[in-house]
Amino acid sequence: MKAILVDNPGPNASLAWREVEDAAPSQGEILLRVAAAGINRADLMQRAGRYPPGPGASPYLGLECAGEVLALGAGVSRFQVGDPVCALLSGGGYAELVAVPEGQALPIPKGVSIQDAAGIPEVFATAYANLYMEAAAEPGERFLIHAGGSGVGTAAIGLAKMKNNPCFVTVGSEEKARRCLALGASGACDRRKGSFVQHVNEWSEGRGVDVVLDPVGGSYFNDNLAVCAVDGRLVLIGLMGGHKIETSLLQMMGKRLRIIGSTLRNRSVQYKSDVMSELQREVWPSFATGELRVEVDEVYPIDRVEDAHRRMRADANFGKILLAFP
Repeated sequence: MKAILVDNPGPNASLAWREVEDAAPSQGEILLRVAAAGINRADLMQRAGRYPPGPGASPYLGLECAGEVLALGAGVSRFQVGDPVCALLSGGGYAELVAVPEGQALPIPKGVSIQDAAGIPEVFATAYANLYMEAAAEPGERFLIHAGGSGVGTAAIGLAKMKNNPCFVTVGSEEKARRCLALGASGACDRRKGSFVQHVNEWSEGRGVDVVLDPVGGSYFNDNLAVCAVDGRLVLIGLMGGHKIETSLLQMMGKRLRIIGSTLRNRSVQYKSDVMSELQREVWPSFATGELRVEVDEVYPIDRVEDAHRRMRADANFGKILLAFP
């Protein structure tokens, strides 16, 4: 099979499409022939040498994909050869073949193409797990979603609308703000024009938000605390704005706030399988009815992966960037 390899991991890394040893399914795994893969910021971090795969994970980039089942490992009971599925991966999506535990794969939702389905698993699993499992959000609670135009952000907006959770988003342009509002956000601001605190307070009529979903980290931390309501939850899913802070603990105590640090890639197979089961039960029906959709930005052939990475690095995308395989 062929896979994208990272040459010289670090700031000057380059990507190459080369022949490698074929993947094969172990017990409890299925082997997929990949039709398309989703791009995530974790891929950019991995190529830069800052986010290595965990023990036993594929060394290749790619945390989500869609394709057809090519072979079954021992003990697999949920799938048959030829089934079209999408899968949440610990790595390996940028390859023609990938093996994945059967619990981390799901049938492609009705009404979604096999190509677009590659943009579902990582972002919808991240958004759903953190908003509704880790933060235990209830209907009617208010959300602040940072990076609303990202893959995770657009997925979170869709879920919030579906679950009756009003949400405010921060984005990097007025155009992205307009598009987030069209998706279902009820408030938005351009992060380039100053702090979001005043905008969120006006939107929430001074009540604050119940859950913050934040991939930024350090530079947003104190402002996040400022807009949290009593018993609010701040879920940190990234550190693009740094990992060191200086803060006062008074707000955390006075408001009874909870700070939740969360990652998905290196969680157990059981945890990721549980998240996927929740998605199939709670989210998949809304894809079939059209209430939810995958917000696809651009689709690049696999041999233009460098162009795809440049687009994400420039923060030019709105929604998912996908890679298509021949």
